[in-house]
Amino acid sequence: MLQSYEAIYDHGQVKWIGDCPLVGKAHVIVTVLSDSPTMVSSVKRVPSPRIAGQGKVLGDIVSPAAAVDDWNCLK
Repeated sequence: MLQSYEAIYDHGQVKWIGDCPLVGKAHVIVTVLSDSPTMVSSVKRVPSPRIAGQGKVLGDIVSPAAAVDDWNCLK
C-alpha cells in the first residue's frame, strides 16, 4: 500500500510536516522544489523613497467594498 507523507530535508536530516510514517525503515523519493520556503532568501523588500508619503486611505479599510448581497449573486 502506497502512502504519502510530507517532510523537509535539511542538512542531512528529515523533518516531518504533520504525521510521520509508523515504520522503522522506508524507501524515500525526494522531490526538489526550486522555490521551497527553506531555500528562499530572507531579503526584505523596501518601497522606493520616491513614493514615500504619497499613499492615501480613501475609505473604510475593514468593511468590504461591495454589499454582502452582491457577494451571494451566484446563488
